Amino acid sequence: MDKIVILDFGSQYTQLIARRIRELQVYSEVWPCHMKGQEYNLNSPEVKGIILSGSPYSVTSEEAPTLPGEVLQSGKPVLGICYGMQLLVKSLGGKVVRAAQREYGRALLTILEKKGLFEGMGGETICWMSHGDSVVALPPGFVKIAKTEDCEFAAIRSEDGKIWGIQFHPEVSHTPLGKEMLANFVFFICGCNPEWTPESILKQQINYIRNEVKQERVVCALSGGVDSVTAAVLTYRAIGDQLSCIFVNNGLLRKGEAEEVLKSTQKLLGKERVIYVDAGERFISRLRGVLDPEEKRRIIGKAFIEVFEEEAAKLGNITYLLQGTLYPDVIESTSVWGPSARIKTHHNVGGLPERMQLKVLEPLRFLFKDEVRTLAQQLGIPEKIVWRQPFPGPGLAVRIVGEVTPERLEILREMDYIIFQELSKSPVFRKIWQSFGVLVPVRSVGIMGDERTYEYVGVLRAVLSEDGMTADWARLSYDTLDVIARRVVNEVKGIGRMVYDITSKPPATIEWE
Repeated sequence: MDKIVILDFGSQYTQLIARRIRELQVYSEVWPCHMKGQEYNLNSPEVKGIILSGSPYSVTSEEAPTLPGEVLQSGKPVLGICYGMQLLVKSLGGKVVRAAQREYGRALLTILEKKGLFEGMGGETICWMSHGDSVVALPPGFVKIAKTEDCEFAAIRSEDGKIWGIQFHPEVSHTPLGKEMLANFVFFICGCNPEWTPESILKQQINYIRNEVKQERVVCALSGGVDSVTAAVLTYRAIGDQLSCIFVNNGLLRKGEAEEVLKSTQKLLGKERVIYVDAGERFISRLRGVLDPEEKRRIIGKAFIEVFEEEAAKLGNITYLLQGTLYPDVIESTSVWGPSARIKTHHNVGGLPERMQLKVLEPLRFLFKDEVRTLAQQLGIPEKIVWRQPFPGPGLAVRIVGEVTPERLEILREMDYIIFQELSKSPVFRKIWQSFGVLVPVRSVGIMGDERTYEYVGVLRAVLSEDGMTADWARLSYDTLDVIARRVVNEVKGIGRMVYDITSKPPATIEWE
């Protein structure tokens, strides 16, 4: 299968580049810019082209990542984006300087050469700039193909048409024709075929699971979300009775969730294949008095390991642990691709496999959420599961700021249920990435009837996102917000005031803890 390799130099948009390429039905992989030379396989016939990402670094800095020699030695078409373009220019003998003023935001791009990268486009289009360095002299054998008012070299190419560079970001929605530019690079310059389809993903992953597992047995940590359910159904399709699933109710689930998950997964996989464990008391008792969110995660993770070990041991002769890990899980938990920072610990990418000495099976590890949903539909998984919103592994424990108690859990469950009921009626519900309630350890004075109240503050959080890497708050209607606030305050004992969180990610995360 044709492949585009994206070298990650730490840009917040790197994963978005990969998504845009895959939307063109061409497979893309993100590789770290700091891989050792022998780890690169850019000469593979599958690799049709290379994209160099942006970066928070300046190419003028001594600490800046450098261009691996294998990139140019491969002879494959190369596209440098922002820092990637500057790195190419500097590496090939051009000149890059620190700009007096950073250029950020929309700019009018004047296209000087309406072919190659800009095939089929007019003379002008909008692009999105975000850079602090500027190219002031091109390397030998390069020509300018686009400019803006403030950027003389907005796009360049080598005379042989093998190396291309653009100072702006085509992967973001603020560059309206950015996807067309990437398509020109992928199809016309690299010669890729659109083979990355739901059918090909399904076939490829089933073959991978069968070749990896062979006759061994697999146990799945089943949460009921689309990721773990898709991983389980996909693996069941591949190896059948060699799979067993364990669903642990940690007492931190939403209202009615345990019963719903058990019913739906048993219908998909068979009652004998889904083992249900009610361990709520163990989890909640250990969270007593704990305030720090990372400590909550550690406690929950440790307790889950214990429960999972106990149940897995009863099955005997298990070789593989199946997890529904996705690309964003990996990116946020560890800097595996490039010089980017860890934000928080994810429940399904650390600790468990090493502790249990099981081999890890993660057939969804390099898929984005939308790709998993498409795969789930291909597998016949019900729409209710396919479009179930992401839910954190530690559950409601990280949606209660401060100590987790049975009383606070009950308050949050009722508030969260009302939010779900009202938002599910809204036409924008399918577009919402996550929507939920948060309970904060703050009490606010109020009045109900003729009596003074002093009760908790509840928070409504609803965000829009493509893959969870970035997010913006959802512009819910005033009427919807009004109904939710009135219902929660009137129906949930313990909540006296509701507020709406309108912070994007970044700077905030989607979850509060």
